[in-house]
Amino acid sequence: MEFRSLEVFYWVATLRSFARAAERLYTTQSAVSQRIAALEQELGGRLLERTHRAAVLTPKGRVVLEHADRLLQMRTELLQATSAPTSYSGVVRLGVSETIAQTWLPDFIGRVNRAHPSVTFDIEVDLTVRMRASLLRHELDLAFMVGPISEPDFVDLELNDFPHAFACSPRLGLGQGRLTAGTLARQSFVTYPRNTLNYHQLQQALRDCTRSVPRIHVSASIATIVRMAVDGLGICMLPEAVMRGELARGDLHLVDPGLDLPPIRFTATYRRAPEVALVPMLAKIAVELAHSYAANH
Repeated sequence: MEFRSLEVFYWVATLRSFARAAERLYTTQSAVSQRIAALEQELGGRLLERTHRAAVLTPKGRVVLEHADRLLQMRTELLQATSAPTSYSGVVRLGVSETIAQTWLPDFIGRVNRAHPSVTFDIEVDLTVRMRASLLRHELDLAFMVGPISEPDFVDLELNDFPHAFACSPRLGLGQGRLTAGTLARQSFVTYPRNTLNYHQLQQALRDCTRSVPRIHVSASIATIVRMAVDGLGICMLPEAVMRGELARGDLHLVDPGLDLPPIRFTATYRRAPEVALVPMLAKIAVELAHSYAANH
């Protein structure tokens, strides 16, 4: 029995699809079918029932999956214990929130490049709601996003928090003191899209404070949000870290709306897979760098 056959079986059983397992393993569907057929012949029974909609485990298949999971995990631990650090290689599909992309992501990539020169990244900067869907569809290996995802078989490691900050152009003439409810009710705000937790938190906080329907412009691009605030189109709500340049130049200044909002909590999230050692190692590096960034800023 080959570990490769167990790995193929694990992914067919996990994804419930021969085609998706083939895509995940960078092989053909016929090669996957041949591996499963050979494994079934070796073990003397059907492991999967094929239907037009999904591949479903048989009772024997459930037993084999449990053992395959443990065997693959043990093999991964053995390789981790005996391999040189630079032996890691491969392409990692990485999803990243734009806030992290503009703060400590370059340090993360640089550290991985120095320690594991054969590892490369296919990076997508996106909203959490879309990264979450991509993780569930196995289109991303790892994501630095607003978390946790709180799904079975997924790991959520806490990164750093980013407190919300409010800033606007000096031309709005709002000054430095705390803004009154009446002043807030007359302003427009600019922040993340409507399908994000940040947007809903801001909307509710403004409603509670002003007893009116807030005017909130949205964009999926932090650069666009900042530009709109610089142009005097509203008060932006973003982490201060992504506005440092504009604040230093005086294009924006911080204001205090008196709104009590929780910080943006980020996680390094990935699907637990017994044969994968690279992704957990990268997530651990991300946690170390995120905590270091938080301590220094």
